[in-house]
Amino acid sequence: MRKVIAAFNMTLDGYCDHTSGIPADEIHFHYAKQLEEAGVILYGRTTYQLMEYWRSVLENPTGEKHMDDFASAINKVPKLVFSRTLKSVDWASARLSKRGLAEEVNELKQQAGKDIYVSSPSLIVQLTQLGMIDEYQLCIHPVIAGSGLVLFKDIKDKILLKLIGTKVFDFGGVILYYEPEKNNL
Repeated sequence: MRKVIAAFNMTLDGYCDHTSGIPADEIHFHYAKQLEEAGVILYGRTTYQLMEYWRSVLENPTGEKHMDDFASAINKVPKLVFSRTLKSVDWASARLSKRGLAEEVNELKQQAGKDIYVSSPSLIVQLTQLGMIDEYQLCIHPVIAGSGLVLFKDIKDKILLKLIGTKVFDFGGVILYYEPEKNNL
């Protein structure tokens, strides 16, 4: 069974605005490699539209290996977009979901293949509330943003997590790998 992995960048004070982190080369290299392990990435409309930036990098490479490699990797992985307002998507590797999040994820989990990555704050919160996240990969940047979008602001119940690994980057960021404790169910 495929795992559902919530992978996201956030600041030390818990904000997840994409402009608050540190765009270090090693982060792009790390996530390009991670994308090779992804069978599909789930996006909400806002994050999907932000990620479309990488199409321009693919069309006009920057000459910076970390950026160009990430653009290539993100282009290849299938993307499933959840939106009430978008009528279509035109990125060849993306499709618009026609069903609800839980129904779509349950079906994806039953299929053979690589893991399912969730990379939109709203979808991470919804899947957390549904108890459908198998692993959290939270990259904490050494930044105190002071304001912005709080990743877990709509979570009302305590959820216990077990630390299963860490990765430290030279720029000071740390990825914390967690899985939900079994007694949360």
